[in-house]
Amino acid sequence: QVQLVESGGGLVQAGGSLRLSCTASGRTFSSYGMGWFRQAPGKEREFVAGISRGGGITGYADSVKGRFTISRDNAKNTVYLQMSSLKPEDTAVYYCAADRRTSGYSPRSNEYDYWGQGTQVTVSS
Repeated sequence: QVQLVESGGGLVQAGGSLRLSCTASGRTFSSYGMGWFRQAPGKEREFVAGISRGGGITGYADSVKGRFTISRDNAKNTVYLQMSSLKPEDTAVYYCAADRRTSGYSPRSNEYDYWGQGTQVTVSS
């Protein structure tokens, strides 16, 4: 069992930056591929970024590529999402998730086993 806790959300102006963190309980964090997803009001949850167990493989949704960076520190049981050049359309609840089955990462939410409670990101225009 893994518990995930996100932090770092908030209100920011367009063009600004935020860094989200997701800290996991337990001793097996490095055994999980990790992903960030987001869900805006009235929309389905969508993939944002993913990172492999060791951090060597990353991937991004086209909508955030070049603006967001995912990273992880296995010694701290934490995965990060650095968000820059934020746009109003980035406004959503952001969730981190852990996938125990793949050594890489998956863009499909139904392949993740554990989820955090989410953190709100609001970008004003």
